[in-house]
Amino acid sequence: MVVEDDRNLATGLKLNFELEGYTVDLVHSIRDAGAHLIESGKYAALILDVMLPDNEEGGFVLCRKLRDAGDFTPVLMLTARDRISDRVRGLEAGADDYLVKPFELDELLARVRSLLRRRGWEQKSSEGPAERVHIGDVEIDFAARVTARGGEELKLTALEYDLLRYFIENPNRVLSRQELQEKVWKLDNYPNSRMVDNFILRLRKHLEPSPKEPRYFVSVRGAGYKFVPE
Repeated sequence: MVVEDDRNLATGLKLNFELEGYTVDLVHSIRDAGAHLIESGKYAALILDVMLPDNEEGGFVLCRKLRDAGDFTPVLMLTARDRISDRVRGLEAGADDYLVKPFELDELLARVRSLLRRRGWEQKSSEGPAERVHIGDVEIDFAARVTARGGEELKLTALEYDLLRYFIENPNRVLSRQELQEKVWKLDNYPNSRMVDNFILRLRKHLEPSPKEPRYFVSVRGAGYKFVPE
């Protein structure tokens, strides 16, 4: 689904996505988008403008509502708001990617393909067995992007999976907030570390037996965080 109030741009996007073989629903407001999204999991991806006629920050609002409702459909925010603080806000709202207007069509198409791969919709059977790890009683399947505890699925966003993978690939090493911002979020020299702290809290909520007394994702005072496997 493409949510975009510039009707000329929206029509052009719809045409180009259809030429690539996608089926596209096109809407121009938060209200119309909400009506289409009642059925969770209906879409493979959402292209979401931030500033919409019925809400100037509607993209942020809608993305947050989806995530709070347990809908983790991949979201790419497409907007003229080009400040790093806006990009960070979009990612914190649960977006998987953020592309600033004006943009190159080829880049947009490539980013959408990447989102679909990351969520497992384009996984090929020839890729071999899924890569699975355990953290306590939680099983994580990175290939299928499925995480479960006792047979009950836990909903993680694409960025949460990326952060989790980076921790697992660097066990028992103190990772600074700056390193995590550069390696996971691709943000260089961004001064606000609150985003990293918020995502660590979310990983603890998902994976720790007692989030307030973390066993696996440990804070190192004045330095950052460390993943301590069993």
